[in-house]
Amino acid sequence: MKLQLIVNPRAGSGRAAQRLPQIERALASHGIEYEKSLTQGPGDATRLAREAASRGVDTIAAVGGDGTINEIAQAYLDGDGNPIAGPSLALIPAGTGGDFRKSFGLADDVHSAVARMHGAEPRPLDLGIVDVTTSTGQNRRCAFINVMSFGMGGLVDRLVDTGPKWLGGRAAFLLGSVRAALSYRNTPVHVRIDGTSYVQTPIFNVAVCNGRYFGGGMKVAPNADPHDGLFDVVAMCDLTRAQGIALAHRIYKGSHIGQREIDVARGRVVEAAPLRRQDEVLIDLDGEMPGKLPLTARVVPGALRIRA
Repeated sequence: MKLQLIVNPRAGSGRAAQRLPQIERALASHGIEYEKSLTQGPGDATRLAREAASRGVDTIAAVGGDGTINEIAQAYLDGDGNPIAGPSLALIPAGTGGDFRKSFGLADDVHSAVARMHGAEPRPLDLGIVDVTTSTGQNRRCAFINVMSFGMGGLVDRLVDTGPKWLGGRAAFLLGSVRAALSYRNTPVHVRIDGTSYVQTPIFNVAVCNGRYFGGGMKVAPNADPHDGLFDVVAMCDLTRAQGIALAHRIYKGSHIGQREIDVARGRVVEAAPLRRQDEVLIDLDGEMPGKLPLTARVVPGALRIRA
């Protein structure tokens, strides 16, 4: 195995940097040779992953959180935004939330993660590709391998991004969530799945899921399978603020499916647009806010391989 570690030393408020000696000891115990690269800022993980692929690396191990994994996923698109083959992906948890790894039952333990990476045969992993609208009205294409959502989650991202940085990650997210809950208003949207109308109603949040978890452990799509070539789409429709708060504990357990306010569907292509041209509906992509509706998302079955 030609292994490249891509380490975000700031992930988990510095947890990734603290875990690096432990990770290197675990790799040595399995006789795994590797190279490591540390990211310095936004976009570095994408660049480093592309450089590793050009050197013929077999496997890239993401050492960080979901944001680091999402940056690495962008390296599996070419300059025109089309999926390209690349090294297998492995996950060594070191971030704050670790939502994507939970879909594979991967514990927050370095030694078990390295052991699974060493012993696992690469298997296919679906890739999501989404075309979004930027704040300036341009088209932008992004990859995702976990969950993309729009509505309340996108507003949280914007408020966290523009809020005070000295609070730290978790406190900033909590403050952003509270501010979003107080200011967000359900916005009418039209969502189509595989060309058929799905919902046409005000929405609280809609999640387009390859993985099962988002938002720091919410089991939003308990039946999602990142290997089946389909998105699970979970729409939380015209909830009141009180209903949204009451539903939160169910989402963490995955028991919200079947509730009257929740619509669930599956498909390969998801299109969404605001019903009123002047409305702005923001998008969340693994904690980043890449743009707003309208969007078109499609799944590329088995575009990646994962060792997990």
